Amino acid sequence: QVQLVESGGGLVQPGGSLRLSCAASGSIFTINTMGWYRQAPGKEREWVAFINRSGSTNYADSVKGRFTISRDNAKNTVYLQMNSLKPEDTAVYYCKLHQWYSGRWVDDWGQGTQVTVSS
Repeated sequence: QVQLVESGGGLVQPGGSLRLSCAASGSIFTINTMGWYRQAPGKEREWVAFINRSGSTNYADSVKGRFTISRDNAKNTVYLQMNSLKPEDTAVYYCKLHQWYSGRWVDDWGQGTQVTVSS
């Protein structure tokens, strides 16, 4: 059983910054990747960024250069620093833990945190 709890969302003006956090607890295994996804109203959920345990990262083109993902393995926590926010970044942001367990990949999701970019 895994629990993922996101925090840090809110309302910010265009050009502003927010930092999201996602703390994982429960059955966490060593082979895993943590990532962020987002879903805007009326749109499908899309991938934003991910990071593996060794710190390798990857970003969607839409956020590259503006968002930074990081993690603290000791705390099983992943962060998303979002700078130069745009109205089109408005969405519910979800944390995902993707880990190898019992011979297969298993995904767990957080409940989501709302990010609204508006003047």
